[in-house]
Amino acid sequence: MAKTRTTWREKLEKEQEPKIVVASPNSKMAKRFGSGKMLIPRPLDVDALIRTVEKGKLVTQAQLRERLARDFKVDFTCPITTGIFVRIAAEAAEEDFTAGKQEITPYWRVIKTDGSLNQKFPGGAQAQAARLRDEGHHIQPAQGKKPPRVIDFQKSLQQL
Repeated sequence: MAKTRTTWREKLEKEQEPKIVVASPNSKMAKRFGSGKMLIPRPLDVDALIRTVEKGKLVTQAQLRERLARDFKVDFTCPITTGIFVRIAAEAAEEDFTAGKQEITPYWRVIKTDGSLNQKFPGGAQAQAARLRDEGHHIQPAQGKKPPRVIDFQKSLQQL
């Protein structure tokens, strides 16, 4: 019997607890991310935060990590797992949309720190750009290896 593929929704809702890891000053982790208490959030924590972003507003992955760190009273949030969980939230939202749900996580409002779009989102940066244009944002096309980015994105950032 063939094993069925885990859906993105199942990945999003996987039973797990957030973890707080201490990165000692001389550890490999500290050299990469800094020392102190680091949060490894749950996918649902990331999804819930993305759901608070209003239509016409944007948020960076760095803002998501900063807010999660504040909420959990730690020094910082793991950028790798946060990025993975943003992707899981995006894919689960697209599964929901395909299934006919109207209220989905507005993952397209999450941009990179420099305002660039996320190629790993469903449909790539082009699909994200189309949704952002529908909400009134202006997109600078890709230039060479630089991905498309939101023009004057700082003006649309939502405070978390």
